[in-house]
Formats: sequence, C-alpha cells, structure tokens
Amino acid sequence: MKQYKVGIIGGTGMVGQRFITLMEHHPWFQLTAIAASARSAGKPYAEAVAGRWALDVPMPEEAKNLVVLDAEQDAERLASMVDFCFCAVDMKKEEIRALEEKYAKLECPIVSNNSAHRWTDDVPMVVPEINADHIQIIEAQRKRLGTKRGFIAVKSNCSLQSYVPALHPLKKYGLERALVCTYQAISGAGKTFARWPEMVDNFIPDIGCEE
Repeated sequence: MKQYKVGIIGGTGMVGQRFITLMEHHPWFQLTAIAASARSAGKPYAEAVAGRWALDVPMPEEAKNLVVLDAEQDAERLASMVDFCFCAVDMKKEEIRALEEKYAKLECPIVSNNSAHRWTDDVPMVVPEINADHIQIIEAQRKRLGTKRGFIAVKSNCSLQSYVPALHPLKKYGLERALVCTYQAISGAGKTFARWPEMVDNFIPDIGCEE
C-alpha cells in the first residue's frame, strides 16, 4: 500500500502533537516534516517541545530528530517535501487563511483543523460519514486559487463531529431536534494548572468566535 508523505503545520502545539502521535505506525501516512513558528524553527522536534509535551503517550521516535521548519518562511520547502499537510496553528484567523492559501497555491493540499476557513464558500467542511460528496466543491476552489493540485479542506467543530454522525441516521425516523450540552477544557492548548497557574481560582475566560 502506498504511504503518503505528510507534513504537520503547527506541530509543537497540543493538536499538532496529537497529529504526530497518530502518524506513528499509520498504514497510509508517513510523517515527513514538521513546521511551527519561527521560535521553534531550526531545532530538533524533541528540543522544540522540551517541557511542553502535553500528551500521556511517549513522543514517537520518528519525530524526535526531525528539524522543525518555519511554517511561513519555509513554506515552499515544506510543500516540496510532502504529499499534503495537516494544519493546526495558533494565529489570527486572517493569518491562518493567508497561510493555508499560500500552501494550497504551492500545490500542497491542506487538511485543516483550524476554523478560519469554515465559512469560505468553496472550502468543504467534511464529516465523511455524512457529506463526503462536498469535496466536489474543491474544483471551484482550485479555479479561484489557480491551482491544479492544491486545495484546502476543513474539519467541523469538535463538538459537532462527535455527535452528528450518531444523530444523522436517526433523521429518517423523524428526529428534528436534539438538546446538546458540551463541556470544554479550560485550554485548547493543553495547558494545566501547573503550567498556567494564573488560571487557578479564576473565571473561565471568554473564547472568541465560539458563541
């Protein structure tokens, strides 16, 4: 079976770390490159995340010695190394949109964990069990971007992707409404009270654009 060469953009954050662990022994994907901010660039991955590994599983050996690239400055180099990239970055939405389109225009497909492109008309937001056919809009996106191979696809909100696949088959039985309560972590970046002591006894902060 062919293995696709994969890059992780935003690999030092918690979501990026999770992507990296998911690549280990994956039958389809081979972790090939990791990119992050300029402050991490040029360091072996293990050094770049020293003291910040947030997961309860060991760092994959294949990741430890990969030299972290600069997600912005090394975009052309990264795009030439991989078949596609997963992207999970902590930036302003307009900066994320620009970064992801930059990679797409370099003919590097982007599968985005970010919310920045969820409202872009020609970017499919796919839950495979429900709307896999929405990837057909990629052809319109490629025309807009002027690409032959590059594109952006996004995942849905983390809450939706957990329960909508279970509810969708019930629609044929007349399901029209569902009352859903979701419980969010205090930090999407994996911070704990030990690493974020100012959060202790504090109010839960507002999370912008999550209304």
